[in-house]
Amino acid sequence: MRCLVTGATGYIGGRLVPRLLDAGHQVRALSRSAGRLRDVPWASRAEVVEGDLSDPATLGPALEGVEVAYYLVHSLGVGDFERRDREAARNFARAAYTKGVRRIVYLGGPEPPADERPSAHLRSRAEVARILLESGVPTAVLRAPVIIGSGSASFEMLRYLTERLPVMVTPRWVRNRIQPIAVRDVLRYLIAAAGLPPDVNRGFDLGGPDVLTYAEMMQRYARVAGLRRRIILPLRPLSPWLSAHWVGAITPVPNAIARPLVGSLIHEAVAHEHDIARYAPGERLGFDEAVRLALGKVRDAEVETRWSTAVGADADAEPLPSDPTWSGGTIYRDERSRPVEAPVDELWRIIEGVGGENGWYSFPLAWSVRGWLDRLVGGVGLRRGRRDRDRLYVGEALDWWRVEEIKPGELLRLRAEMKVPGRAWLEMSASPGPGGTSVYRQRALFVPRGLAGHAYWASVVPFHGIVFSGMARNIARGAEQRRASVTPRRG
Repeated sequence: MRCLVTGATGYIGGRLVPRLLDAGHQVRALSRSAGRLRDVPWASRAEVVEGDLSDPATLGPALEGVEVAYYLVHSLGVGDFERRDREAARNFARAAYTKGVRRIVYLGGPEPPADERPSAHLRSRAEVARILLESGVPTAVLRAPVIIGSGSASFEMLRYLTERLPVMVTPRWVRNRIQPIAVRDVLRYLIAAAGLPPDVNRGFDLGGPDVLTYAEMMQRYARVAGLRRRIILPLRPLSPWLSAHWVGAITPVPNAIARPLVGSLIHEAVAHEHDIARYAPGERLGFDEAVRLALGKVRDAEVETRWSTAVGADADAEPLPSDPTWSGGTIYRDERSRPVEAPVDELWRIIEGVGGENGWYSFPLAWSVRGWLDRLVGGVGLRRGRRDRDRLYVGEALDWWRVEEIKPGELLRLRAEMKVPGRAWLEMSASPGPGGTSVYRQRALFVPRGLAGHAYWASVVPFHGIVFSGMARNIARGAEQRRASVTPRRG
């Protein structure tokens, strides 16, 4: 089946395209700028075309020969988004009908109760749904509430609020009921909607198996993330406008996005039917499992700990180049690099010799003090040393680190097993430079857990300039000295 995916640079679209391809469909991805899709993992498998929903002339060629068209765009975060979304939907509906598209699939938002005044966000989503349903092309409108997955704006707002505020004064909407759904279930239903019978032209409510208040979602997120129970104090006078600014102050989610999202939370979002299950049977993921997947906390312990590969190519925690920079949670970094007047193999010998009796190449007293402090709080400290003076192996202990990955001559990645409020890695790599030289790169990463994690990073940052810069300098110098000692003299 030939499918067109609009919004392919967005959160859902970027994850839907590879799944459609894996299901055997031909996919054409529509973007205003094809260059934005250049680095996505599936770029070579899909056809990428440029087009703009505000320009009807570009939609005809994009829809040529298409059987199923996915409408996954909205103008949230820009001014006058209701007008923009209305015009874009009308342009798309006319073009799809003219080109003989057999089905439109639209991912919208929940319908608020009829006796309530809807927020601008939900009002716009409902208007787009109505335009597409009246297009003359059979349309499936999937109405999704809060989507649980790393990169989803709603999930990121939940993540940052819960992790950064052990005690919070909240608006009264935290007591409203919500039926959150895992992103992989949303994607499963989107794919199934492509095969709906031609006489189906209607909306479907989506939701996971759990109905929770927003406050309950924060408490359960905290439990899955290993945080202490949050103290939540609802404050009745806090208006949606003030709530949005409060969210903007606490989280990196832009105000232009947080404002309409918060406005939508004044409505309960509970599914009234689950008819989509007739066309896409299967168990839905519960809230806790969806959060575990979004955080990379899968059952496979070996994969669980890897910051670089998350939980696999189709994981809910796997970032995409198109994801917003504020998504994925906080990751603190200390990155350094140095040119080395020695070949890669000499540099690698120094890298692989790190730790144990060989030391950490900088400020030995600081490393020793940190090891003593770790032991005082029940950690392993530096007492484990290393098993072999010259060689390291994946999975072995190295002082307070665990060797997570080795690419001989290229990369050494260590995972911290010291007592810290978060997860930490140290990565050292060697790459060829010009004229027989090399380049040393060093990266320390820290994923904080709760407010204590952020405070911990702030407390150690002043020492990084001494410890990590000295480490990079001395590793480079050690490789150069080693080269000098083995290079035969002329004369």
